[in-house]
Amino acid sequence: MIAATTFHPSFGTTGDAQAAQDPTALKKAKAKSASEQFEAMFLNSMFQQMFTGVEADGPFGGSNALKVWRSFLTDQYAKTFAKNGGLGIASHVYEQLLQHQGIKA
Repeated sequence: MIAATTFHPSFGTTGDAQAAQDPTALKKAKAKSASEQFEAMFLNSMFQQMFTGVEADGPFGGSNALKVWRSFLTDQYAKTFAKNGGLGIASHVYEQLLQHQGIKA
């Protein structure tokens, strides 16, 4: 009979198995993810404001579809920028999150 194993949703890959054994590493990983998401939200807001006055004649022709498409575009821009270093906000947020939890970076 095959024994059932439990899968924790926050451990998606085998590389995360080490984080399961070390609670500090898990907290650091979660703090890093949260800080990148925070910067992505900030960048998304900035990009949306940047595109506010831009009119388009392209395939969507300024319709509601353009607004939806542009929101997806700015969201992807923001996530990509944040993941690749962004403006540096994530690193400061990461340090503060760890400091509030009493963990040294």
